[in-house]
Amino acid sequence: MTLKPDDLRTIAERTLEHYDRHAESFWEGTRHHDVSQNIAALLQFIEGARPFTILDFGCGPGRDLKGFAELGHTAVGLEGAARFAAMARAHSGCAVWQQDFLKLDLPDRYFDGVFANAALFHVPAQELPRVLLELHATLKPGGVLFSSNPRGHNEEGWNLGRYGAYWDLETWRRYLAAAGFVELTHYYRPSGAPRERQPWLASVWRRSDLQHVTKPRDTSRR
Repeated sequence: MTLKPDDLRTIAERTLEHYDRHAESFWEGTRHHDVSQNIAALLQFIEGARPFTILDFGCGPGRDLKGFAELGHTAVGLEGAARFAAMARAHSGCAVWQQDFLKLDLPDRYFDGVFANAALFHVPAQELPRVLLELHATLKPGGVLFSSNPRGHNEEGWNLGRYGAYWDLETWRRYLAAAGFVELTHYYRPSGAPRERQPWLASVWRRSDLQHVTKPRDTSRR
């Protein structure tokens, strides 16, 4: 099914309205989540001298944005929900760009890393190739993209007031490779749990440049 512009506008508006409406409860429910494994997964692969310039894509109320800043990095948030964007600015003290994921306006070759934690699954399949190319373009050559998404069997649609697409590893790999990324590693979360109790697929990718091609490392048994 082809999504028309009105369909895409509805998807974005309804999903953002959901987050705005539930901003406080979302914050209370997620503010203490430990995603240090994901932050470390991004930072370990970025090359060059610190501090790094990081885009927290879908930064929400700013939990991880503040974490990057406290580690000494230059962190910029990107968030579509107005209430989340305001909360993130107040919580982190960082710049936060309020942008719809489907209408991005990003600088070229600007960021060392993009941290997309529980964000890219809100992009419909039809628009995902374009959005990934835009993230590729905003990374410096050899820059690194981290993503964590709820995994599934390549279905998409409405779920509790939000639109989501739920990919398996092989399909996600095809999307990222087509956008010019090279896989560095992937793993499932929460770590240590049986696979059926690991709903999150995390993966790390490098903007492909010949000198940066790296053999993928499978850490799915961590």
